[in-house]
Amino acid sequence: MKFKPLHDRVLIEVLDSSEKTAGGIIIPDTAQEKPQEGKVIAVGGGAKTEDGKLIPMDVKVGDKVLFGKWSGTEIKIDGKEYSIMKESDIMGISGK
Repeated sequence: MKFKPLHDRVLIEVLDSSEKTAGGIIIPDTAQEKPQEGKVIAVGGGAKTEDGKLIPMDVKVGDKVLFGKWSGTEIKIDGKEYSIMKESDIMGISGK
């Protein structure tokens, strides 16, 4: 895939949420909550301050991140679904 996010944007592969509850009940797609966890696929160069200094990104390719339920924009690249969002929409990096 050839995609490079600009500035402080991050391309995230959204990880599938569980389709079953702990009790074994299968949840249909229409009732599942939007996933809030994903893997960073690509990162931009970073944001710039008013005087032109580059602010480096805190996340890097391969990080597993948590983000808000309605964060980002869903896009398709090569038939695969991703979410692109600003780094500030990411709440944190989860354990590897």
